[in-house]
Amino acid sequence: MRIAEPSSSALAERLAPYVLVAPAVLIIVALRLWPLALGVNFSFTGDGDLNGTPVGLGNYLELAADPLFRVSLRNVGLLVLLLPVAVAIPGLLATFIYLRVPGHRVYRSVYFFPAVLSPVIVGAIFNLMLGYDGPLNSLLGMVGAGPVDWLGDPGIAMFTVVGVHVWATFGMALVVFLAGFSTLDSSLLDAARVDGASLRQSIWHVIIPSLTRTIQFVFVTTMIGMLTSMFGLLFVMTSGGPEGATYLPEYYIWHQQGQLNRPALASAASTVLFVVMLVVGLLQITLLRRAGRQD
Repeated sequence: MRIAEPSSSALAERLAPYVLVAPAVLIIVALRLWPLALGVNFSFTGDGDLNGTPVGLGNYLELAADPLFRVSLRNVGLLVLLLPVAVAIPGLLATFIYLRVPGHRVYRSVYFFPAVLSPVIVGAIFNLMLGYDGPLNSLLGMVGAGPVDWLGDPGIAMFTVVGVHVWATFGMALVVFLAGFSTLDSSLLDAARVDGASLRQSIWHVIIPSLTRTIQFVFVTTMIGMLTSMFGLLFVMTSGGPEGATYLPEYYIWHQQGQLNRPALASAASTVLFVVMLVVGLLQITLLRRAGRQD
């Protein structure tokens, strides 16, 4: 009996971590992975009269031939190009707050305030501000510039919506950056100042390398937010227009499911969106890690 007691105690210690994480794993499997698997399986079935009937890659071939879906994927590429700007804005503002610029405590509250507003409210506010006869165009007219159709011009509507989204959501990324700054060794910045480093040099050679993991996290979460959290703004501000110029995969999915009653096609589009987010996220992490090693 004396020999068995240590072995049973060691077994309990080895099993303890698995027992502790088991509830979280079960929740993720039941509420995330299992629905995801069902959705992928459903994407290979038909709609309407073919409901539940296997159609192979038929839905994916239809997506490839749909100009609206191609536009939505092209807009995903635009979001990827604009992503560094969406990350740099809260990163720079967090840097200024960390360096205690005058009024930094007030700025901390002001910057986060838009994050608590509903996307519907934000969209309604900017619909008024960006209207053709709205205040912004009135200001442009006062300086001699012509009015801009911010939401009606296919060439700039997507940039407008992305700009509004960045304004409304960068407060969360700002909080994450501030949390990252709490782990930064302030003596490194002090040494940089003693060596005569400018603010730009301190940011590039001290702050960015020290916050590599935080930057990776913000890049991935900001990209996911852009791909999955812009529906409210799109619905209120443009309804996917003009001419489908502001379609994103999530808006396309809603349109197929809610308006055209094509759940299987919507499932296929959801699967494509998941793959796109996975690939983009992994590429971002890989590139950022390589940049961190080079530094």
